[in-house]
Amino acid sequence: MLQKTYPYYLANEAVAANTDLDVTDKFSGEVATRVAMADAAAIDKAIGHAVDAMPALRAFAPFKRQAVLEHCLKRFRERYDELALALCIEAGKPINDSKGEVTRLIDTFKVAAEEAVRIDGEIVNLQISPRAKGYHGYVKRVPIGPCSFISPFNFPLNLTAHKVAPAIAAGVPFVLKPASRTPVGALIMGEILAETDLPKGAFSILPAHRDGADLFTTDERFKLLSFTGSPAVGWELKKKAGKKKVILELGGNAAAIVDGDQGEKLDYVVERLAFGAFYQSGQSCIGVQRILVHAQVYEALREKLIAKTKSLVMGDPKDEKTFVGPMISESESKRLAGWMESAVLAGATIVAGGKVEGAMFEATLLEGVGRDTDLYRKEAFGPVAILERFDDFDSALATVNDSDFGLQAGVFTDSLAHAHRAWDRLEVGGVVINDVPSFRVDNMPYGGVKDSGLGREGVRYAIEDMTELRLMVMRETW
Repeated sequence: MLQKTYPYYLANEAVAANTDLDVTDKFSGEVATRVAMADAAAIDKAIGHAVDAMPALRAFAPFKRQAVLEHCLKRFRERYDELALALCIEAGKPINDSKGEVTRLIDTFKVAAEEAVRIDGEIVNLQISPRAKGYHGYVKRVPIGPCSFISPFNFPLNLTAHKVAPAIAAGVPFVLKPASRTPVGALIMGEILAETDLPKGAFSILPAHRDGADLFTTDERFKLLSFTGSPAVGWELKKKAGKKKVILELGGNAAAIVDGDQGEKLDYVVERLAFGAFYQSGQSCIGVQRILVHAQVYEALREKLIAKTKSLVMGDPKDEKTFVGPMISESESKRLAGWMESAVLAGATIVAGGKVEGAMFEATLLEGVGRDTDLYRKEAFGPVAILERFDDFDSALATVNDSDFGLQAGVFTDSLAHAHRAWDRLEVGGVVINDVPSFRVDNMPYGGVKDSGLGREGVRYAIEDMTELRLMVMRETW
């Protein structure tokens, strides 16, 4: 079970300032714990400490940063069950998915520990003409400065890890605002970081209400803002961020294409589609929302996917048999139910699921959804997927691109030509061949185009954003 209360962390130290934030069990709706909330004064103080920590962090050698990350790895493994249960309670994530996320937390910190000691530079040949004879160029990476991190509710451990672990590896101080609906995992991370010898001010983890946390975006002492969350919020924050670098990991309405040559592999395809569409109640920005199926295999896949969707167990996320738990809130469930009802009124048909009760939203499959509906054009962010038929592969690619989003896409095909054509033409950050767009490994470059964001995560790529190139030119004689 969760502790009765949790402090926040300001300049590496636990501060039990209050118990103002109620964190609910998303299945029962009851208050599970209470968490300290930071006000503007605490956030300002944390930023000041981050600035003051820069000299000490510059002197904090790579092997020391690696040791911090390895300590975290050890403690995450020791507290594996506690972290998984906390995630299950505060996010309503089925326990098996929660355990998977703790595993990915460990993977991310492991990769960061490896990268901490190989942030290398390069030699630049400057002798491109006679006037540069005797000059040599050297480039190294240096920490960018204090960073502001804002993490989301849907992967409160791993998406936080994708900011925190690279920051430690890169030697940058940070102030993190975890999602107020799911702050506990980040605070446990803070408790573990507080056990290390990171310089004072290297980290602060401060739950705060969105309307009281403008400093995370506007304060010019921050040199980078990394935000993961909704597109509407992300792009608005970018407008307010000023001169700092901004990394945005935003939403999507990811599509999966099933080519006509997949007839003998439909059982595998259906298993992956059902997983991609409905795992953790569809609350993933790379969850499968649109399923485009070639006419040759459409009817067979439709029948199998309907059966699979109906077989998914919905219920208490603490039960290991549960595949679909609650959405993050009843208001989000009502929002999605409204989109579904509007789509049906416009001619769509629910072929599986469709029942909604409170925050519980049954795994739902529709067909005939109009392309101008909210359910088709916006990010569903819930356990709903749309089936549609296509006859021509190039037209399917065009349909996938007919979206404001471009995070990842999946393509099931045996054709190498089709795989390369998808990679060439799809306007997304990543194309996954023979699996769903929901696939992610924590060292790969991950991010989107169009309304899906700016920049890439994945430990090495985040380190590149958190560091700057510094050139030294040396003349042989003078």
